[in-house]
Amino acid sequence: MYTNYQQVMHTLRSHLPVPAAVAAAGDPQTLKAIQEAAEAGLISSILVGDREAITAMAERLEMNLAQQRIIHQPDPVQAAHTAARLVGEGQAEVLVKGNVNTSDFMRALLAAEHGLRTGRVVSHLAAYQVPGYPRLLFLTDGGINIAPSLDTKVEILHNAVEFLSALGIGQPAVAVLSANEQVNPKMPVTVEARQLAEMGAAGVFGTALVEGPMPLDIAVSAKAARIKGIDSRVAGRADLLLVPDIESGNILGKSIMYFAGGVMAGVVLGARVPVVLNSRADTAQGKLASIALACLARRLQTK
Repeated sequence: MYTNYQQVMHTLRSHLPVPAAVAAAGDPQTLKAIQEAAEAGLISSILVGDREAITAMAERLEMNLAQQRIIHQPDPVQAAHTAARLVGEGQAEVLVKGNVNTSDFMRALLAAEHGLRTGRVVSHLAAYQVPGYPRLLFLTDGGINIAPSLDTKVEILHNAVEFLSALGIGQPAVAVLSANEQVNPKMPVTVEARQLAEMGAAGVFGTALVEGPMPLDIAVSAKAARIKGIDSRVAGRADLLLVPDIESGNILGKSIMYFAGGVMAGVVLGARVPVVLNSRADTAQGKLASIALACLARRLQTK
């Protein structure tokens, strides 16, 4: 179980650097993260973007690009496709989003000619280091699937549980979030949450403990569960929060970051390789954490 990103980076120091392709790398926060990841021995990188802009930015940041390969492609959309192609060709094992629109980046990732699709649902998994919370808190899917159906939620949950299990969380505690813990036919989210919990009890998600519907306070606070008289194996110790839709996941995640001072690492699962997908507004610290998580995921894939 990881309590912070430093532990993730420490684990990776015993491995060879992971080759990464960075799409539209001309972004100061991305370049800072790439530099720190390289200095920590996490990655070797191919920077795709405007060569002059990248070089000038690196000089301002007092960065040494001598060990970095740069491919000149000033158009961000084409840079995303070039980076995805490099991964598809095996020249890189992790794809990193730089200063490019998320929808353009995702189109490049999913383009058939690059060969990165697997037939599985592609989903976003966020890991939050939250001040005062005893371990990394995972959340899915606040980044890709807009209004997932029950079948899509099953696939999203499979992606996340497999990842957490690979990290060493042998019995991930999963809270299927809703506004309250009661099943109400007028609230379809609660009905689907109960169905997912029943699937979990039947072993559909392996050893994961899946419970729902469950409000956020019960998921993360044992005290709240006691006060409400709720007896649950997940209450107060959730490792993974499954949100109903992209709006709730996006709002919850940004609330953790902007109100609680949390740091987010974000990876895309379900593709052939792990993909780093951060907001262009994220800090270098958050981007570095995402790179570390993606590199760990890749090493676990190839173990």
